[in-house]
Amino acid sequence: MALDLFSPASLGSIALKNRMVMAPLTRNRAGEGGVPQALNVTYYEQRATAGLIITEATPISPMAHGYPALPGVYTDAQVAGWKKITDAVHDKGGKIVLQLWHVGRISHPSLLPNGELPVAPSAIKPAGKAFTYQGLVDYVEPRALDVSELPAIVADYVHATQCALAAGFDGVEIHAANGYLLDQFLRDGTNKRTDNYGGSFENRVRLLMEVTKAVVAVAGSDKVGIRISPVNPFNDMHDSNPQALFNYVAETLNQFNLAYLHVLEGGVHGGGIADPFDFVALRKLFKNA
Repeated sequence: MALDLFSPASLGSIALKNRMVMAPLTRNRAGEGGVPQALNVTYYEQRATAGLIITEATPISPMAHGYPALPGVYTDAQVAGWKKITDAVHDKGGKIVLQLWHVGRISHPSLLPNGELPVAPSAIKPAGKAFTYQGLVDYVEPRALDVSELPAIVADYVHATQCALAAGFDGVEIHAANGYLLDQFLRDGTNKRTDNYGGSFENRVRLLMEVTKAVVAVAGSDKVGIRISPVNPFNDMHDSNPQALFNYVAETLNQFNLAYLHVLEGGVHGGGIADPFDFVALRKLFKNA
């Protein structure tokens, strides 16, 4: 039976007035301190007739930034700025979830506190250039995260989720796609670790599962989605066996009874040619939307 795009739908406990979902789109329009401003409010309010808006990817901490003028979701001022946006969307009858983001190696010291190196699962410099306040500059070799640092990153996701809920969001989406930190742990082109976070599928998905478990504990599984991009080559990404890896990801995520899985087909941003992938097979493995 064909579905009407204008008929209601549900993603977990998020009731949508129609079946159109606005994808996350990075805008680089935040004010000082990563605080959403009037321009951001207008932007989202204009699009509130969509059944659901997924916000632009939003850094969960100062170390999670990778581009200029991004809105964050970890300070009181940022929460207050986002609250104006969620109020405006809700006043128009829309629903909105916030996309939680850590860029990992796709950053530059000039964008990070005290000029620190970007962090990653392994110290592998990405091809390409970083977009900074000074223009395009070469990426640097990131610092490989020590296993002792990973609980603090999980805690950053928890704090950001708490901030998102305080700002009035209807849920959150964990960004595990497009070559950013969680995707860097998933794919073996960027993850060369030999500890419990590298090697096997089970090990490479471990951080994503820890983040998901922690975020679900705060928001409830019915308000949490995840975005993946199995074969997107953007940000110098690849994997030796993406079908088997992401089939495993989808099946393993079923334990959380999530609101939805958001899957990017193919590639974006002219980042190369995507490997062949059976998205229908992946869809059959995930139990929810």
